[in-house]
Formats: sequence, structure tokens, C-alpha cells
Amino acid sequence: VAVRYSEVKEVEMSDRSDRDERIETVAVLADPVRRRLYDAVVGSDAGLSRDQAAATASVPAHSARFHLDKLADAGLLAVEERRLNGRTGPGSGRPAKVYVRIRDAVSVSVPARHYDLVGSVFASAVERSLAGEDLAAALSDEAHMAGHDDGTRFAAPKTHAREEDRAAAVLSARGYDPYETDEGVRLRNCPFDALATDHTDLVCGVNRDYVEGVVEGLGCRHLDAVLDPGEDRCCVRISRGR
Repeated sequence: VAVRYSEVKEVEMSDRSDRDERIETVAVLADPVRRRLYDAVVGSDAGLSRDQAAATASVPAHSARFHLDKLADAGLLAVEERRLNGRTGPGSGRPAKVYVRIRDAVSVSVPARHYDLVGSVFASAVERSLAGEDLAAALSDEAHMAGHDDGTRFAAPKTHAREEDRAAAVLSARGYDPYETDEGVRLRNCPFDALATDHTDLVCGVNRDYVEGVVEGLGCRHLDAVLDPGEDRCCVRISRGR
């Protein structure tokens, strides 16, 4: 989509910046020594000091600190100050740096995938089905509500961009990689690709309902989400049909 307004550019650049930052974080583990130290720390529930990590990973102690601090700076490890002898009070010695695992996961996929979104939609639909609702109807409704929520959270004023540009900005943040053609806005990427391969009709329906929800949440009165499957692209297209 030809982006025309600064608000839309800021959304797209923010999404790319976040992805680039996560790629740089994971790239820290490309060094084999650093990876061994990381594996040693995450394998310990209590965390490890520099010397303990070096011994576990068979890394010289004089270089372990540099690599451990790099991992901490990248947000892959946390650092605590702790006395390793367990004593407290005067004479107990200075606390040592202890490296501990980060509980939050860091994930990167290129092209972008958002299985957290589709997982949440499926889980909510199953819960409603167990309570007695029709599963297909619940799934469609949950996908539409998820898209509507994303659309309503988009901050760009309606008067500051075309409807196609505003819809594309939201879908770009979700990894759809939108682009404009004479037939409307097409989507290069399916954020749920692995699921779509084995459950095409099911996932295509979720995609259509989600995108329709985005369009409605944005208040785009002249756009429709339609099924239009094709080679190497998402099965949904946005058309100017109203």
C-alpha cells in the first residue's frame, strides 16, 4: 500500500523496529561460546555465578564474564547480586553476580507468524462450545471480535488516511504484509501459515472474519474482506465494495 500519512508510517516503522530488535537479540546466541553459557544458565533453576557457568560450559573463566554480560545486555539473562556461601551480616563477604534465566520468551519468525492470536481465538471458541454454543459460529465470532479490537485500537484519525491505508497499517502490524493492487489490498503473508497448510478451510475462515473485524473496527464503511485464495499469498483480499 502506498502510505501517505505520518501516522501510518509510524505504526509500520514501530513494528519493523520491534522485529529488528528481536532479531538482534536472538543473534547474540550465534556465538557458540555464548550459546554454551546461555544453555548452562537456563539449565540451572537457581542461576549460576560466572565461575559456575564457566565450569559448566567448559569456558575459560576470564572470557565467561564478557559473554554472560553480553547475554544480560541483550535481555536473554537477568543478573542478581547474591552471596554464594549463604551467610549474611558482617564478615559474610561481598555478594557475587549470579546470572539467571529470563522467564519471558523471545520469538522471531520471518516472515512474521502470530500463532498467539489464532490460539487465543481457537481457545475462546472452544470454551464457548463446551458451554453449549455452536463451535463454528463461536469461532467466527471470536475471530471477528479479535479483528474488531485491533481495528479500534488503531490511533490514526479517520480523516488522515485512506481506508485502505489504515486497514493495511493494522494488518501490517499483525504480519499480513499488505500491498495494493487494482483489485484492492492483497496480503502476501498468512500469519498462521503452518495451520493453514493442514486446515486450509478452517484457517481461511478465521482470516476472513478477523480481517472483516479489523475493517469494521476501523470504521471503514467502503471496504469488504473477501476470500480470494491464490498461490503464495493469504486467502483474503480487501476490496472496495460498499
